[in-house]
Amino acid sequence: MPEQSVDHLVQRLLEEPTSRRAFMARLAALGITVSGASTVLAACGGSGSTAKKGAEQLVASGNHPKTAIGDLTFSNWPLYIDKKTIPAFDKQFGAKVKYIEDINDNEEFFGKVRQQLAQGKAIDRDIVTLTDWMAARWIRLGYVEALDKRNIPNAKNLTTNLAAPTWDPERSYSLPWQSYITAIGYNPKKTGRKLSSVNDLLDPAFKGRVSFFSDARDSSSLMLFSLGIKPADAKIDDILKAIDKIDAANQKGQIRRFTGNDYTTDLTKGNLWVSMAFSGDIIQLQADNPDLEFLIPDEGAIIATDNMMIPKKAAHPYTAEVMMNYIYEPEVMAKIAAYVNYVPPVKGVKEVVAKTDPKTAANPLIFPSDAVLAKLSGYPNLTEDEERQMNERMQEVVGA
Repeated sequence: MPEQSVDHLVQRLLEEPTSRRAFMARLAALGITVSGASTVLAACGGSGSTAKKGAEQLVASGNHPKTAIGDLTFSNWPLYIDKKTIPAFDKQFGAKVKYIEDINDNEEFFGKVRQQLAQGKAIDRDIVTLTDWMAARWIRLGYVEALDKRNIPNAKNLTTNLAAPTWDPERSYSLPWQSYITAIGYNPKKTGRKLSSVNDLLDPAFKGRVSFFSDARDSSSLMLFSLGIKPADAKIDDILKAIDKIDAANQKGQIRRFTGNDYTTDLTKGNLWVSMAFSGDIIQLQADNPDLEFLIPDEGAIIATDNMMIPKKAAHPYTAEVMMNYIYEPEVMAKIAAYVNYVPPVKGVKEVVAKTDPKTAANPLIFPSDAVLAKLSGYPNLTEDEERQMNERMQEVVGA
């Protein structure tokens, strides 16, 4: 059930899914919708767990001795894996994986399992896949096991840009599953020129043909770049200034509307010329409208990641870590990446994909260059109260 306060109710109403955007966009195109802290920083894991609190540092080590590999329950988002990875794992390790596509929304999923976690009970899942900000919340609340990296030697294959998020700086509790980029989608035939900057969203020439996301986290993070601030380093005052800038544009009629995933229809049809967009969506939309382009602005863009984590009291943490290690084999991750068309978090995947699918390997939205990766930033790391401030201010702008 949701947090027992008005603040949390507001947050739940305001926050939309922040991953698997292409899947959600396809549902939206069909007219289908999917519904939807604590000040104590706890260390989780086996008896060997330790933690440091302060200066945004959190270091922990799990202790999960080797056990027989058998059952494993893995919760993930829909359409987020190829058809062969799970059966191949089962065959190689003698496992019996129950793979569940039951995460349609971060808040909705959290509401399902929060009461059990808060009571220190198992949620009957060994791996859950949560978006950055929600993963940070689970760590903050002490709802996840620390990883025993001795069982995940392939963690060394993690790409450098994802190695040290502020909310889990040592990757003590999480390993990325896939990432996606939040930036700008546009039609140069409508705009009459190529775009290059975050500030192009505010060009008066496009008045009434621009959309922002109604989600406070997404929209404010992109606008932070226009203020010269990297979102991962932003403080709440910076975020509120970014929302003020969005508000000023909206007051002038620059913004046609604030959207969820439904921006895709208007962008494809030409009702929108420039919109905030997700990389996975544009790959899909280009099949219907090849004129569309995805822009990573000169100032930078957001990279968001869905992360594998082991819930507290998981029954099979060792098997979960063996699965994570398997997924971090470049050959295995290559099959997943080629199927889902998101940004893989494992080094060497592009080279593997290029051997059989050079077109996919050449797609910069799936395999961004090092120069592009250097321009990307994760979301701000906010406290519960700061999240409330951000969402309430954005609510005023959106008029919800």
